[in-house]
Amino acid sequence: MNKKLIKQIRNEWRSNLWIFTELLIVSVVMWFVTDYLYVMISNYNSPRGFDISHCYLIDINKLTTNSKEYNPDDTLDNDYKAEILNRLQHRPEIEAASLSKASYPYNGSTGTTSISYDTIQAGKGNDETIIRFVTSDFVRVFRYQGANGETPEQLTEMLKKSKILLSDNLFSEHGISSLHNYIGKPFKSQVDSTRNFTLGATLKPIKYNDFESPQGTRCAVFNVDKDNYTYLDELCVRVKDNMDKDFINNLWKDADKQLRVGNLYISDIQSFQDIRTNYQRWKTNYMRNYLVCGAFLLLNIFLGILGTFWFRTQQRKSEIALMKALGSSNRDVFVREIAEGLILLSIATIFAAIIDFNLAYAGMSMELETGRFVITVLISYLLIALMIVIGTWFPARKAMKIQPAEALHDE
Repeated sequence: MNKKLIKQIRNEWRSNLWIFTELLIVSVVMWFVTDYLYVMISNYNSPRGFDISHCYLIDINKLTTNSKEYNPDDTLDNDYKAEILNRLQHRPEIEAASLSKASYPYNGSTGTTSISYDTIQAGKGNDETIIRFVTSDFVRVFRYQGANGETPEQLTEMLKKSKILLSDNLFSEHGISSLHNYIGKPFKSQVDSTRNFTLGATLKPIKYNDFESPQGTRCAVFNVDKDNYTYLDELCVRVKDNMDKDFINNLWKDADKQLRVGNLYISDIQSFQDIRTNYQRWKTNYMRNYLVCGAFLLLNIFLGILGTFWFRTQQRKSEIALMKALGSSNRDVFVREIAEGLILLSIATIFAAIIDFNLAYAGMSMELETGRFVITVLISYLLIALMIVIGTWFPARKAMKIQPAEALHDE
């Protein structure tokens, strides 16, 4: 049967050429859509590198000179911020609290710096590493994890010793997949070019947002001592899991009495769940629109292929009838009709994969990865194969219900 099928495909090369061309174009388009969706879904479901559950952002502001309560003699902002932080840390419902600068998750404002070891520079440019200035408990608030299994508590102790924390993938572009062998060694940074920073531990990749690849960002975490608290304007806290209810309302009740120090006061309290939603709203809407467009395109591809093979099978009523008259079973007919479409698809997929590879290599798709490329080509193949099976199954099933003599008489 295989030899007969190949021979028939060759004999009907004119009509099969058009189907082959259609499948080739559809395969390329299908791969492009599948690849983008695959990357988007994979990135979204990949570990973020931090945990914002039960976390809150507290804004600290300073009274202006126009305020009746402003005291011009209160100028010790470092001490006042330290006192507010200390009071929060001693509240029974708070697990950890920290001050930071442009460091918390889903923050639209970040700074960058250069990080190097000897002659090895992170990234291709000089300022490709996100810098985070924090107090030591920051890693406890957001539960950063060390690449070698270090807990947030252990990372906190390293920051207290003025050691720095770096992304484990910092030198990945130099073929160095991990910084494990660099722990304890001195690094240079533009933060202070006059000194060396000892690497305390490496961090699991920390994403900038939910839709970003975890390998797409690098960060460096620096501890800030009390003398520089003035520059830290983010107060982040983690509430104990069983004491999260009405935290914001309860804190507001105590804000004026307990958290008003000098000219500093609490001006706003936000849940990080709300911050995440607001920060990613535009990206979420964009992804939703892309999914809708992708689904619409897949529906059109499905209807196009379905129509092509439906019409093709309908045209073969007499051939199907003759096969049944010669003793072929329903199963033989189904296998025969579907196998022809799958053979054409397999040939088209080989050529489509070559085109796909060149498109990816030219940068018209996401970054080329061998494993992902094979998976997305396979997914595209299976989706189109499913369309071919459906487009052949129903008309073939209907055609087989016709008596052979009747179909041959009509022919």
